[in-house]
Amino acid sequence: MRTRLKASCVIGFDGRSHVYWRHGEVVFSGNQIEFVGSNFPGDVDHTVDYGKAVISPGLIDLDALGDIDSGVLGVDNGSKFDNGRLWSEDYIRRGPRDAYTPEEEVFKYRYAFSHLIRNGITTALPITSMYYREWAEGYDEFAGVAAVAGELGLRVYLGPAYMSGTTYARADRSAGQLWDEARGLAGLDDAVRFFRDFDGSQGGLVRGMFAPDRIETCTPALLTRTAAASAELNAPVRLHCCQSAYEFETVLRLRAHTPLGWLEQLGLLNARAILPHGIYLSGHPAVSQTGDADWQRLVNSGATIAHCPEVFIRSGEALDSFGHYRAAGINLGLGTDTWPPDLLQNMRTGLYAARLMERSATQTTMADLFNAATLGGAKALRRDDLGRLAPGAQADIVVFDLNGTHLGPIFDPLKNLFLAGRGTDCRASFIAGRCVMEDFKVKGCDLQSMQVQVDQNFAKLLANQQARRFDSASSQTLIQPVFTWASEH
Repeated sequence: MRTRLKASCVIGFDGRSHVYWRHGEVVFSGNQIEFVGSNFPGDVDHTVDYGKAVISPGLIDLDALGDIDSGVLGVDNGSKFDNGRLWSEDYIRRGPRDAYTPEEEVFKYRYAFSHLIRNGITTALPITSMYYREWAEGYDEFAGVAAVAGELGLRVYLGPAYMSGTTYARADRSAGQLWDEARGLAGLDDAVRFFRDFDGSQGGLVRGMFAPDRIETCTPALLTRTAAASAELNAPVRLHCCQSAYEFETVLRLRAHTPLGWLEQLGLLNARAILPHGIYLSGHPAVSQTGDADWQRLVNSGATIAHCPEVFIRSGEALDSFGHYRAAGINLGLGTDTWPPDLLQNMRTGLYAARLMERSATQTTMADLFNAATLGGAKALRRDDLGRLAPGAQADIVVFDLNGTHLGPIFDPLKNLFLAGRGTDCRASFIAGRCVMEDFKVKGCDLQSMQVQVDQNFAKLLANQQARRFDSASSQTLIQPVFTWASEH
């Protein structure tokens, strides 16, 4: 069946860059695009005219929120050493436990994937928190996650997260590390088994990746074996790296290398590496190591930085210069990593943060951020059939409606969306040619009904975080409200 989509604007790809087509058309059959432009000369079986809208390549989220987000509990809510964000020594003594049942773990992915689709994301590499688990993720859980992705039609790169240790809060409110290497290696074995069993499943929508949790919670053996598995299976590795001064100094102390220096030594700093968040390199004013050695490593590596501006700007942190990274040839993709799972919002925040950090309104442009959310993500995955609307590309297509009054008068479709839009302006989504959302509704999902269960699960998440606190704080209120409640005066 050949389908034609029409709109007042289409963002096509001319082989070098995205281009606008006025009153454009996209024609696809099966899972591939046949035509992008105007006045398709052939016959079609079905036409949908979206009118005042922009037809865009599907967005790629390299650090996609796959969770009922607990990170929002860290915003203006006290120190992570006291509020239970980190495990406390008391919690470790009592024995960590999972907040959710196995069924609830899979449900949270269904909820998260539905909202990713709702926000125009067609390819996602999901990330969840390990803090409210007994340890990490596993094979059986991810078999269920793969099935959910196939049911909803979301293109995903999946692999259970694994780790050799976790950071915890000591009694003196300093950070310590708890290690269990055997658990980490068993987690990697699960990840390899999952990759072999599920890579290419669900009609090709599910691909495998390796997802060691954080560089500072991995041992040399775990990362050495990860590097070997990645090379053998030609699999991407996503590893949170250079995301805090604490991480930088911890790796330097434990491994006698900077994080990027250690990855280079282990054979993990290469074109298969996807690194959220890439902020704290040697030479950064917040770390002890001077010089540009890390910068040169990154430039020469071919690795991708998964830039997640929204989650960092909340705590007053930002990539020092998006434009500087881009000009040096470092591949940049985007990620959400927190609620809301809105890449449009991250594009806007990323643009504003870059211009503030660079003290320039010209070094980083809207086009740069849009490219990161499309072509940059595709390059990270080594997929020249994603992130663009062109003949032969996958039919991953989203439609952003331009009728909302919040957008103001339309003068340039992407500029309007950058300045005033939101992910939920996405009206329709096609992934591998399958319509997974139409008229703002994700097919097979009742988001309102799901919200009832989400609220119940979030209460369990809060209870788990309360339990992670020190005994002395167990009875204290976890949430610090913006203003006190009148009844408490």
